Amino acid sequence: MGANQSLPKVTPQDRAILDLKLQRDKLRQYQKKIQVILDREHAIAKEHLAAGRKDRAVVALRRRKYQQSLLLKTDGQLENLEQLVASIEFSLIEVSVVHGIKQGNDVLKEIHKELNVEQVEKLLEESHEAREYQKEIGELLANQLSLDDEDAVQAELLELQAEALGVPSQTPPVVLPDVPTSEPVQPVLEGRRLAEDRDKVLVPS
Repeated sequence: MGANQSLPKVTPQDRAILDLKLQRDKLRQYQKKIQVILDREHAIAKEHLAAGRKDRAVVALRRRKYQQSLLLKTDGQLENLEQLVASIEFSLIEVSVVHGIKQGNDVLKEIHKELNVEQVEKLLEESHEAREYQKEIGELLANQLSLDDEDAVQAELLELQAEALGVPSQTPPVVLPDVPTSEPVQPVLEGRRLAEDRDKVLVPS
């Protein structure tokens, strides 16, 4: 029962093509029979001529000529049948192509319904609003940071970009001064001022 359900459905067009092909095959078989008769009539005519029966040879050749005319008619009918079969099969192909195009157009219409111009414009508008909001947040945060913090942010951004590209960072390293190893020495001028102040305190007024 399952096998019967899987068999393709035979359409009226399929039956018409099958009938035409059967007629074509019958005509071809008929042509073969006529060809046998033609060969036989030719042989009979030769036999009658050899026996001196010219009138019978003429009759055999006339029968042969008649069979030749039937063969020519059969050729014409056979050609018409083959053209008809080819036309029907090509028309079925055209119908199949047109049906496929129609299905494709239906699918495109459904896609256009799902993604119309208004929805595209709405998506673009939402994307624009999101970019504007992100820009406002960035500017607000930038105003809250000091210049040093902003420089640090830009430097970190450059490092991240270089890391993403696989390029070593171009940010120069921070160089700190060396730790002093001796006592700081006061300038001479500062020492003189301290001495003068001390003398003023020691001398009575």
